[in-house]
Amino acid sequence: MEGDRKKRLLLVEDEESLRSTLRLNFEMEGYDVTTAVRGSEALERMRGARFDGIVLDVMLPDVDGFTICETIRLEGDRTPVLFLTARTDAADRVRGLRTGDDFLAKPFDLQELLLRVEKLVDRPSRGPNSQAASRCEFGSNTVDFDTYEITGQRGLRKRLTQREMMLLRLLTDRAGEVVSREEILQKVWGYDVFPTTRTIDNFIVSFRKYFEPNPHDPKHFRSIRGVGYCFTP
Repeated sequence: MEGDRKKRLLLVEDEESLRSTLRLNFEMEGYDVTTAVRGSEALERMRGARFDGIVLDVMLPDVDGFTICETIRLEGDRTPVLFLTARTDAADRVRGLRTGDDFLAKPFDLQELLLRVEKLVDRPSRGPNSQAASRCEFGSNTVDFDTYEITGQRGLRKRLTQREMMLLRLLTDRAGEVVSREEILQKVWGYDVFPTTRTIDNFIVSFRKYFEPNPHDPKHFRSIRGVGYCFTP
C-alpha cells in the first residue's frame, strides 16, 4: 500500500468467522483494521476516530447498517462506505447506493471485495466537514451545514445546534417525502434516549420561526397529521 500511513478501515460484521477472515485479509493488504460487531458499537467507533473507509454489514444486532450510514451522514461524516449484505433486492440496492458508496452481495468473491475496498479508500477524501452537500438554499433562506449557520427571515442570522442541523439535513435531503416521527427519533436522537414526539414538534416550530415568511401558514416545514413531517423547498 503506497504512502507512509496505513489506510484506516472500519469493518462492521457480526458473524465471527467472516469478521476474522476479512480482518486477516485486509491486514495482509496493509490496512489498519478496527472492527465492530453491533450497530451501536459501530456508531461509537465512527464518532471516536477517523477512517479512510468503512465495510458495513447491513443485518446487524440492534441497529441495521443502512440506518448507521444514514445517521453518520446526517452528522456530516462522508467517509466512504461499502455495504456487505445478503439483502439483495432492488430496494435494498438502491437504498445502499443512495446512502453509501458501494454495495456487494453475499456470498462474494474475496478478490472482488479487496479491489472494491482499494478503490473506495483511494477516492478523494470526503470525510467530516466535506464540502459535498454543505449548503442548502430555499426561498430566501440559506443553511450552511459545515458552520451550522443559517440565514433566515426578517434578517435572521443564527448558529444552530448539532441536533437542529441533523434534523434539518434529514428533512432537506428527503425533500418532498414524508419523514415519520419514529425515523426522526431513531436517526437524530439515537438509540439510548428517546424524547417524546413533542420535542420534534418544538424543533419544527423553531424552524418555522427561522425560515417561514408566515410561521402560522408554513410552506416549507409541514406537519402531516399522524405520520410525520415534510420539507418542501
